[in-house]
Amino acid sequence: MQYADKLDKLEIRFDEMTAQMADPAVISDGAEYRKISKARADLEEIVVKYQQYKRAFSQLQQAQGMLHDSDADLREMAQMEIDSVQPEIVQIENDLRVLMLPKDPLDEKDVVLEIRAGTGGDEASLFAAEVFRMYVRYAETQHWRVEVTSSSDSAVGGLKEVLALVSGNKVYSRLKYESGVHRVQRVPATEQQGRVHTSAITVAVLPEADEVEIKVEEKDIRIDTFCSSGPGGQSVNTTYSAVRITHLSTGTIVSCQDEKSQIKNRAKAMRVLRSRLYEIELQKQQDAIGAERRTMVGTGDRSEKIRTYNFPQNRLTDHRIGLTLHQLDLVMEGKLDIIFDALTQHYQSEKMQRDSGADGVAA
Repeated sequence: MQYADKLDKLEIRFDEMTAQMADPAVISDGAEYRKISKARADLEEIVVKYQQYKRAFSQLQQAQGMLHDSDADLREMAQMEIDSVQPEIVQIENDLRVLMLPKDPLDEKDVVLEIRAGTGGDEASLFAAEVFRMYVRYAETQHWRVEVTSSSDSAVGGLKEVLALVSGNKVYSRLKYESGVHRVQRVPATEQQGRVHTSAITVAVLPEADEVEIKVEEKDIRIDTFCSSGPGGQSVNTTYSAVRITHLSTGTIVSCQDEKSQIKNRAKAMRVLRSRLYEIELQKQQDAIGAERRTMVGTGDRSEKIRTYNFPQNRLTDHRIGLTLHQLDLVMEGKLDIIFDALTQHYQSEKMQRDSGADGVAA
């Protein structure tokens, strides 16, 4: 089997870390224990899958050895076992090939989620609010935390734009393919003739950068404070709790007014600023690599129309992979795994093909 030697080594390393976690010296060192625990968790899925493969392969070998038995009933049972185990082995091998792909180093990161109403006026702002609610509902199922840093309401109760920090387990790995233009087709509540209108919003998913990756010097920024606006009680329009940070060299501007505390707003705004600067650096790297060798991280231009939500037909279409679902009502309630799984599988398959093609050229 391909990767067998490497998988054997990973299994040995996994067992070593399991033993280390029972060592009193490691248990007493909290930082070391967390480090080993995380490394072991990263290997667990692939090791468990490899052990499953070895058990199935052993079953196959035993059944093949019984094909030459003099007992006809035993031979028939052996063939039935082979017919059952062979497809399972093929599936496990495919799963292992995917698990052996190089991991996206950004997958573990939290994200900054930006949603902005585009063409369509009030209807676009209403859809922006619904899409944000869709992501919040999905986040709840994943036990993620969503913190709104800034938002701008429309006159009809929608959102002109909203910026939120989403933190939890492997947030970027699930949301990274959501950047782009999301188009909606439906009859607006204000439409008298029953005509279907088309509106659009933009979604951006930025991996959150930590201070080590993107260091922002005080001399590189200007910080302004102003009164918060919108709901919030007595502090609104009376205290300068809202914060606006301008990164002088790039002209990047970030505002945060979600918290009543200026210190907390500044901390949130700095998280967003670092993520935007991180995205700029990532884009420079992608441009340097060249179009033919770019990975699918971020899925390219955020102006690309990636998905259409057709309400009259209860239909969702993801244009990048040709996926069509007639379950739009469920999707809008946050049932997004079917879409995310399909996107992940599609881009993993593309990467496997690119890698195998590169191996062929190298050979």
